[in-house]
Amino acid sequence: MAFEFTPENLAEFNELVTHYPQKRAVMLPALHIAQKQNGWISPDVMDYIAKQVGVSTAQVQDVVTFYPMFFDHEVNKHIIRVCHTLPCALCNCRAIKDHLAQKLGVPFDAPGDSNTADGKFTLLSTECLAACDKAPVMMVDDDLYENLTPEKVDAILAKF
Repeated sequence: MAFEFTPENLAEFNELVTHYPQKRAVMLPALHIAQKQNGWISPDVMDYIAKQVGVSTAQVQDVVTFYPMFFDHEVNKHIIRVCHTLPCALCNCRAIKDHLAQKLGVPFDAPGDSNTADGKFTLLSTECLAACDKAPVMMVDDDLYENLTPEKVDAILAKF
């Protein structure tokens, strides 16, 4: 079945279009709406957004694959991002990543394979989360967790 915005999301999209000088400029907000509705940006979603904003599907795919906040593969309910840039690496983010992978039973950064079988978590390495002075850090969905240890990770996961 081809993707379409829900009536509420279509209304939000149509309202957003009025804020931009060109319809194609609404592509990023439209992708956010679509991902929130669908969970990820599937090929059907890319086709739909391309038609809505008046660009090619290839242009939408370029945007989706460029920005790390968009997923071009299925993800689970909660996204766990662990920073792997230099400050976090120096503070042993590898131990945090290894602990999460072992605890949840999935590898990092293997599209589709980094999803837990229970549908709860997707594990991803990410570029800087802008908390270098509190490394190592991770985000679960939109919440940042700092100064991580394996014990702190366990306490965070217990909330979910």
